[in-house]
Amino acid sequence: MSLFQPVWVLQQVTQGEVVEVIRNDALLSSSLWVNIALAGLSTLLFLYMGRNVEGERARLIWAATLLVPLVSISSYTGLLSGLTAGFVEMPPNHPLGGEAVLSQWGRYLTWTLSTPMILLALGVLADVDIASLFTVVTADVAMCVTGLAAALVTSSYALRWAFYVISCTFFVVVLYALVFRWPRAADAAGAGEIFGTLRTLTVVLWLGYPIVWAAGVEGLALVESVGLTSWAYSLLDIGAKYVFAFLLLRWVAANQDVVGRAEFARGTERGAAIGDD
Repeated sequence: MSLFQPVWVLQQVTQGEVVEVIRNDALLSSSLWVNIALAGLSTLLFLYMGRNVEGERARLIWAATLLVPLVSISSYTGLLSGLTAGFVEMPPNHPLGGEAVLSQWGRYLTWTLSTPMILLALGVLADVDIASLFTVVTADVAMCVTGLAAALVTSSYALRWAFYVISCTFFVVVLYALVFRWPRAADAAGAGEIFGTLRTLTVVLWLGYPIVWAAGVEGLALVESVGLTSWAYSLLDIGAKYVFAFLLLRWVAANQDVVGRAEFARGTERGAAIGDD
């Protein structure tokens, strides 16, 4: 079987046949296996790096960061097994309209579970308030879910792009917080420099995802290779997840006093408020 199939084949494709298609495409399968290997190595490395992390905020950052490769290894295994991949019929007016194209829809599940952990770690690092953290994480989840809808809509090409625009709108909320709101809180918490580095890494790489979607088979099909699209997503994941997590955990492990001071200051404010009562 190939990555593109006539529509009538859709209901006859088994999970095993999807696995065979992935296995027979060296470009596609390698993009998944590399991430499984890196996610496994990252998990072991992050466990080692967090062995001496203490304090509530530092441990929360470490736990959230550790979940990123754990979610990724589960997700990429799901893709390789054919569990979260399958053929989707492209709607009329799409450049590949009427053809059944292999969709790695499981990636959206990965992002729905892993990107909130990235934002949680950044929010705790910057010591932002709960309302702001909740708003940004919720917008992020909505961004991923509507992105999944854009990838799976088969009834209308226009609706695919409508969901894409909605997803990007939620993304703007996330970007606004990362660029304009959270840096001030990070400066006040003493983590301004590392937050700035991680913010730049996150913003630049996250902007790559909608670009890949628009250029790939799910959008304009300017790049018709599912393998190339998969590698583009995988390379973005490597930087946005594993490199990000390593830089963050290295800083937290070396600056637990800074992280702890923000925690202590917040506790002092609570104590003062209780005393006033």
